[in-house]
Amino acid sequence: MSDGATPFPVTRSEQEWRDELSPLEYHVLREAGTEAPWSGEYVATKTQGTYSCRACGEALFRSDAKFDSHCGWPSFFTPLAGDRVIEVVDTSHGMRRIEVRCSSCGSHLGHVFEGEGYDTPTDLRYCINSVCLTLDPE
Repeated sequence: MSDGATPFPVTRSEQEWRDELSPLEYHVLREAGTEAPWSGEYVATKTQGTYSCRACGEALFRSDAKFDSHCGWPSFFTPLAGDRVIEVVDTSHGMRRIEVRCSSCGSHLGHVFEGEGYDTPTDLRYCINSVCLTLDPE
């Protein structure tokens, strides 16, 4: 799922991705789908640790950047480091959004929104599908 210009360090054939991921993981991570709101395992978790890309294992977010946005998906106000994710303009579904992808394998993670008024240090909400993440507790 590269944007055509970005070579990703982790590459697999689509069949290899299908073999490694569950059908829902494949749909969300590789086909830019989404899980149903409030259905993900990390929506309400308060466990301290690091959230990594479920497809390739790249560390993406820390639990200390996670906040309760009450939107139905885990929300973070910043990635672990700016180079851990790629932001791409997404004009699907008749709207303009910013898609968030893993910079290591190019997998879809969710979207980032700004200016929503949350009391966070960045005024950003990285709205990430739980199925795209694996939590490594501290």
